[in-house]
Amino acid sequence: MGAMHATLLDSLDLDHDGHVSRAELHTAARALKWDWYEAPFFALLDLFTIPGPLSRKRFAACMRAIRSDPLGPYGHILQHAPLLDPDQGMQKNRRKTPAWPTDKLPSHYPQPLASIDKKESGMAVVLKEGLGAGVAAGYGQLVDGLEVIRCAADSTAVLLIDPQRSFTAGAWMQSIGARGTEDVVPIKQAFVSCAKLLGKCYHILEIMFTRCPFPPTSYGWDERLDGMIDAAQLYFIKPGNSVLFPPHNGFKEWVGHCLQDGKKTLLMGGCTLNSCVRVSAIETQRLFAHHDLQVVVDLNLSGARLRNYAPNPQFDGMSAVASAVRQMLAAGVQVVRGVTFYK
Repeated sequence: MGAMHATLLDSLDLDHDGHVSRAELHTAARALKWDWYEAPFFALLDLFTIPGPLSRKRFAACMRAIRSDPLGPYGHILQHAPLLDPDQGMQKNRRKTPAWPTDKLPSHYPQPLASIDKKESGMAVVLKEGLGAGVAAGYGQLVDGLEVIRCAADSTAVLLIDPQRSFTAGAWMQSIGARGTEDVVPIKQAFVSCAKLLGKCYHILEIMFTRCPFPPTSYGWDERLDGMIDAAQLYFIKPGNSVLFPPHNGFKEWVGHCLQDGKKTLLMGGCTLNSCVRVSAIETQRLFAHHDLQVVVDLNLSGARLRNYAPNPQFDGMSAVASAVRQMLAAGVQVVRGVTFYK
């Protein structure tokens, strides 16, 4: 092992046993004050240490692969990540999907149409409080034009995009400035809905996640989902807006497995609606449309900055959110106001 690699491993190997565990990685990264510069490397090591500690030999091999690849931690090293390892990855980590017991069918999610019409949705309340009744009404009109659809549990997979604390309490929120706490309220509301979905369907539906590389203190799951997601849950590293980059992050392989299992619907949610969700949904629909995969974006599971729900001249008087919905629909993505699942 090179001297630099050995020094780095020694700084992470807190109990000096020649291995770096996930707990050691997180503790050491915080102590070393890793920040944005180290975030891509931290994300890679976090993913690689989910199945177990990294040995000195494997750590050195990872470092060599990163240094020799133009994409660094986003390059071919990801082909050796746990998700794509046949002995420990995709098949072992995917949601177990046994036959859905009739006595444990989840209640409709979200509420049936009759209930939705009688009571304002959580997002409508958020928008009314943050931007006024006019904006809330405009969003309501947008949502009213969309369906609540029924999806078969055994033919549906779910991708939740970046449900991380960075967007609600960490580095991303803080980068917005003084209005950050106010601006992320719709994202928090979306994560509440994501948590409700996990509470009912996490071990029944095929569910996966993406994560953006953020500094260690902002990398974890949002507090609304943190205790609900398995510690061994794998995920796709996604540094930009598209889940298709990096090309070796495992997403395309996961979709391929889902299609082989008869999954014809990919339900997406998360944040942010007008950037990562929009781009990922459109690009996935285009790539897999010839496989008869239908990408569905559930607005109930998706959130954006508060300001992006307000009309904006940049989008011909529409909001950024309304423009994103229009773009997704034009690309063949089905955008819905909610989903109910059935056996």
